[in-house]
Amino acid sequence: MAGKSLYINGAWTESTGTESIDVINSATEVVIDSVPGGTVEDVDKAANAAAAAFPEWSARPREERAELIAAIGAGLAERQEELANLITQELGMPLSMTGPIQVGLAIGAFNGAAKAVSTFEWESELRNSLIVREPIGVIAAITPWNYPLFQIALKVAPALVAGCTVVLKPSEVVPLNAYVLAEVIDKVGLPAGVFNLVSGVGPVVGEAIASHPKVDMVSFTGSTRAGKRVMELASASLKRVSLELGGKSANILLDDADFASAVPAGLFGCFMNSGQTCSALTRMLVPRDRLAEVEELALAAAGGFTPGDPFDASRQLGPLVSEVQRERVRTYINKGIEEGAKLLCGGPDAPEGLDKGYYVQQTIFSDVRPDMTIAQEEIFGPVLSIIPYDSEAEAIEIANGTPYGLAGAVWSGDTERAENVARQLRTGQVDINGAAFNPEAPFGGYKQSGMGRERGLYGLEEFLEVKAVQR
Repeated sequence: MAGKSLYINGAWTESTGTESIDVINSATEVVIDSVPGGTVEDVDKAANAAAAAFPEWSARPREERAELIAAIGAGLAERQEELANLITQELGMPLSMTGPIQVGLAIGAFNGAAKAVSTFEWESELRNSLIVREPIGVIAAITPWNYPLFQIALKVAPALVAGCTVVLKPSEVVPLNAYVLAEVIDKVGLPAGVFNLVSGVGPVVGEAIASHPKVDMVSFTGSTRAGKRVMELASASLKRVSLELGGKSANILLDDADFASAVPAGLFGCFMNSGQTCSALTRMLVPRDRLAEVEELALAAAGGFTPGDPFDASRQLGPLVSEVQRERVRTYINKGIEEGAKLLCGGPDAPEGLDKGYYVQQTIFSDVRPDMTIAQEEIFGPVLSIIPYDSEAEAIEIANGTPYGLAGAVWSGDTERAENVARQLRTGQVDINGAAFNPEAPFGGYKQSGMGRERGLYGLEEFLEVKAVQR
């Protein structure tokens, strides 16, 4: 690890400040490292370096940029095991999932961005106009803690391939994986200033990047509240903004669904990464006359999600990321109890035998009303709300009845029926009958889940301007 340094203008650079931020193992509560708490001056250095590097980098042949981005993917692959262990300590996701999901998807994002160069339509003809797509400029990438390296890759890889330069602020809660990425980039040898890393807290580093005059676009993933603040800061200079924010995704089980398959799959869709997933299927909508059956199936499946040591291969549920997050989730669980939801299992108390570490019991509420707090607000923990409905139309109304619109799911024995329901959901992504994850499909939300799209060719488009040249 590079120690208490920032990566600015192609070199490891001491912060102008004196603050440091401890990084804590979420399972043991032990400090494992620390990173600098960057300053406004650090951001200014990084943004100026990125702006100075932009003309040469954007003019470099796309194929050369692609080769360097592919080399970054290869460098991450060489350190995949190290990264998986590191993220499991920082975040708490079970190691069995961290390797393929947290690290594997990040490697795939760099490799995919490199390959996109040869398939993307960079120029096209429209009557007497040449339509040209050009890089926006300096990108501020502000990333979250729940899928730290993957979310960084979804911004940095396409931005660099497009010809943009980057100032990255990783989450201060889970930052160490970003330092490994910076080490890989340094070894690959990107030109100085093309990639810069400034660690620190959002109110200082994040706000300084979002408002910096030399930053042309802010790509932010995080809470809806913080996204609104980013948008406010960026509006002063009319920067382009891409926001991937919160979610409260509905999982609709229609009356002809295979409940024996749908309910356990729904629990996994809610509990994966301890529920710390913006697209988590946290609301399970079921026919009212099948509620008792669903409760029985959910309780039977819940035993497979008993929390424990994330380095134990038998565990699917590790700790939450931090004490702050644990207390937030416990508050929501208590709120569900207070508002009269039926607690099937779990609760606010620490799991038995796990007094150390930021653990929360896998918790299932049933007979939840759509207007309850736990059915409306994003909890970001292993908490499932089972909501009964009386008709297909009501299920769709309930699913659309939150401020969010990031993801969703539909289960039915009739694929055409499921697709018809999926088309009526005001959300950016819908899975039918547990369909496989597609890393090239566009990802982003409606309503207060944000604006813009990530992944694949759609993610590359976010970092490009469109120019018409009349001839």
